[in-house]
Amino acid sequence: MKRVYVTPRGLLNGPAARAAVDQGRAQPFLGGQAFTTLEETIVAGGSITHAIKNHATLPAVAQQRPAFAGLSMDRPRLMGVLNVTPDSFSDGGKFTSVDAAIAHGVALLEQGADIIDLGGESTRPGATPVDPDEEGRRVVPVVRALADKGAKVSIDTRNAKTMGAAIAAGAGIVNDITALADPRALEIVAKSTASVILMHMQGRPGTMQASPQYVWAPGDVFDFLKERIDACTAKNISLSRLSVDPGFGFGKTDAHSAALFDHMALFHGLGCALTIGVSRKSFISRVSRNEGADQRLPGSLAGALYAAGQGAQIIRVHDVAETRQALAVWAHVSGA
Repeated sequence: MKRVYVTPRGLLNGPAARAAVDQGRAQPFLGGQAFTTLEETIVAGGSITHAIKNHATLPAVAQQRPAFAGLSMDRPRLMGVLNVTPDSFSDGGKFTSVDAAIAHGVALLEQGADIIDLGGESTRPGATPVDPDEEGRRVVPVVRALADKGAKVSIDTRNAKTMGAAIAAGAGIVNDITALADPRALEIVAKSTASVILMHMQGRPGTMQASPQYVWAPGDVFDFLKERIDACTAKNISLSRLSVDPGFGFGKTDAHSAALFDHMALFHGLGCALTIGVSRKSFISRVSRNEGADQRLPGSLAGALYAAGQGAQIIRVHDVAETRQALAVWAHVSGA
């Protein structure tokens, strides 16, 4: 079966984008950017071919995305990571007490986070599952406290029971690494007003990096996310309530991740907000000098700036203040 994928190329920002569109040399991209060409990728059997299409249009990416969880998508939004786990790969054990977690969440807000992404179960490669009751005990008091302070809280969980408890406590976003694969999770979200981030993962956290396989990683991930979007809209979860995340580091080799970076703009064709999370991930050290998680800030910033240039609307990060400053400079010099 032949599959065809279209990736906007030659992205422009600011005055250059507006001038190129006005002169008919480019097409609108997400309202404020523009693209000059399209790359068409055809996957048929074992064959993968790429071709550049000049002067092509792609209506699905022309307009700015609607607000997501009450946040305008007219600029990149920062999702600050808050792990209340003893074993997360970068900050496990630092914020396991309720008071410490709340204090760090408030600090992330003060640094410029638009969303606090709260997780009570580590999903790093090789992680073991956490009982939902224990996960709920870790996260619910923190969700309630931060929501009471006016924070936009996302619950990072794959467990339906935890989703329900967190939504009841004030979480407005569900960030699920399994993309609501659990029918109970889909029902819980459908009955709420919560927005959802649908992430792609091949396999399970304990084994996902053992031997991930794809025909063409960007296309396979795109197809999976399209199927999950369709499952959500069939339950009357509108497209404006959805965001997609290609899932860097979740069942992907470094070559797969590189292909996803290269074709990041492809995912705008799904018609909803795009979330990107590469902060402190291990591939940064493997393409550099094997730095530990706490020494990956420069690589994390490089990934965040690349994602912003590709139109990503939500960027998930550990280092909020540093990323906020980097994005401010990027916006100033690029005219974004």
